[in-house]
Amino acid sequence: MEVYPVTSLADVAQVLNLPDSKQPVTLDPETLLPEQPLYSTDFCDVKGQAHVKRALEVAASGGHNCLLVGPPGSGKTMLARRLPSILPPMSVGEALETTKLYSVSGLLSANTALVTTRPFRAPHHTLSNAALIGGGAIPRPGEVSLAHHGVLFLDELPEFKRDALEVLRQPLEDGIVTIARVQASLQYPAHFILAAAMNPCNCGYYGDTFRQCTCSAQMVRKYQQKISVRFWTESICTSTCRA
Repeated sequence: MEVYPVTSLADVAQVLNLPDSKQPVTLDPETLLPEQPLYSTDFCDVKGQAHVKRALEVAASGGHNCLLVGPPGSGKTMLARRLPSILPPMSVGEALETTKLYSVSGLLSANTALVTTRPFRAPHHTLSNAALIGGGAIPRPGEVSLAHHGVLFLDELPEFKRDALEVLRQPLEDGIVTIARVQASLQYPAHFILAAAMNPCNCGYYGDTFRQCTCSAQMVRKYQQKISVRFWTESICTSTCRA
């Protein structure tokens, strides 16, 4: 692709009327990819939690989804935020796809030529289905597409609406989100690792060795049943975090 850098409409007119007056800039996207991507949080910072780190390493190696279960303060969110740092570096094709999605969503900063680190998206549980999957009057990519080639993290998983979790099954299976409208049907890519975290019960201390759980067996069962069995089957790697 030939790119002519311009700073004003006058420059555009000059390029169009006098094509030889400016020379196009040639750039190999490979040169924009760092040998070692820099993340604000790194997996090597985590001390202890060997069994959870092992589960996340398996998830990163095979592209598996994972569910972290543990009491408050055990490090579920801290561990999940560091998952992108142990994923393989992005290829040129992956970087270009991710950059297109962020550009069409208006999330690409003016000083960013190419997204070179794997995305980490952590939407709040109050978001709408359209914000999660994509849509709107003018269909735009949702969180699942913005997490393309990266990690989608759902914290406090039982607090998400059940219908929002159910609509995740199609992108998890196909890696594509289809948005149908009267005028047209659009497809956005959505190939991501789903990482989720939840407490084991309402108070959060069911099975904890340091604090006593105040929930009854019925309350624990009701809390865990907020996540449907069909959605549980999508979470291949499950690990328990301990404080």
